[in-house]
Amino acid sequence: MLSVDSPLVTGSVLDLALARLDALEETLVAFRRDLHRHPELSFAEHRTTAVVAQALRGAGIRVTLLPGTGLVADLGAEHAAYRIGLRADLDALAVSERTHLPYASVVPGVAHACGHDIHVAAALGAALALASVQEHLAAHGLGVRVIFQPAEEVIPGGALPICESAWLDDVDEIYALHCDPTLDVGSLGLRVGPLTAAADRVTVRLSGLGGHTSRPQRTQDLVFALGKVVTEVPAALGRRVDPRSSASMVWACIEAGHAANVIPETGSVSGTLRVLDAAAWDKAGALVEELVRSVVAPYGVVASIEHIRGVPPVINAPVGVELLRTAALRVGLNPVPTEQSMGGEDFAWYLTRIPGAMARLGTRMPGGPTFDLHQGDLVVDEASLGAGARVLTAAVLSRQLPGGRVVGNVPTQ
Repeated sequence: MLSVDSPLVTGSVLDLALARLDALEETLVAFRRDLHRHPELSFAEHRTTAVVAQALRGAGIRVTLLPGTGLVADLGAEHAAYRIGLRADLDALAVSERTHLPYASVVPGVAHACGHDIHVAAALGAALALASVQEHLAAHGLGVRVIFQPAEEVIPGGALPICESAWLDDVDEIYALHCDPTLDVGSLGLRVGPLTAAADRVTVRLSGLGGHTSRPQRTQDLVFALGKVVTEVPAALGRRVDPRSSASMVWACIEAGHAANVIPETGSVSGTLRVLDAAAWDKAGALVEELVRSVVAPYGVVASIEHIRGVPPVINAPVGVELLRTAALRVGLNPVPTEQSMGGEDFAWYLTRIPGAMARLGTRMPGGPTFDLHQGDLVVDEASLGAGARVLTAAVLSRQLPGGRVVGNVPTQ
């Protein structure tokens, strides 16, 4: 059984790596601001991929570009006896930035409104810090693989192709961070077990006989039927699924008609289906389709349901959470309990292959306002970047490897 080791040994490899991070602080902040200024949407992160690759190669780190966008960086032992993975996501959102920061997005309608620029810069910082102690990693047979993944924000996203390839075949465990603007910077939110929800996308398209609003009895009153879908499907779902699974159907887009006195022939409604429990998630899609058809049946319309399975819940392994807790304490962060959210995160796919954990990285300025993710006014305290890089670095160098070795505790000469 893998475990974590005792408190930090003075003059250790971890000290050396953290000192390298301290020296890189201004460089990493500038790098993050450059990413923030030039956000790119899912599967279009070409510039982002290029600048990350350049920074890694400049430190002598082995880089492999993924098809399209994204990259994988390897350091330490090439043929590792044990390999730890780190993951960051590259993409931004189709959101207009409203922060008025000097480094605000220059791309109209696109912004890093979820903090992925912090994720990338923190993972890059950890990679550069670990590169400074590569000979120690290699001497102990420890490899590190940092995956800079495209397209976390879309369904299906960029995690699946990586998980279905060979990139995880020789990775023993993997870790990631997610910005949390409800936590003060310096805090690290941790939870064993489910951290997020399963998240799917659902679109219901209806078609039927249209006509004049003065004679709805001669039509199939499609807009009325759409309204029933919007209100009755979520209500019925809550009575058909175990309430402990917290199945939530929330509609976000409805389209039908162009004139106030014309009942249209087609219309649609789209939204997300979120479920806290993985077993309930497996059945929820078919149940939503059954409910839609039963709700619209009295109105004679034809229903077409598109259900795109998104991501399962992120389920953190106990040993992974304990490693992150130990790493946080070693670098002066405050590990705090965090709740399961209804948000979806495609890091979940990695954890269906190998153990690991995701932590919530506090980004709120102490005493400052609380922002929300996916909003154009999101501002993060940039001290969170260094906190994230330090905890990822310490996590790698705190793992007790088979045989009892802890690379980070090796005294340096």
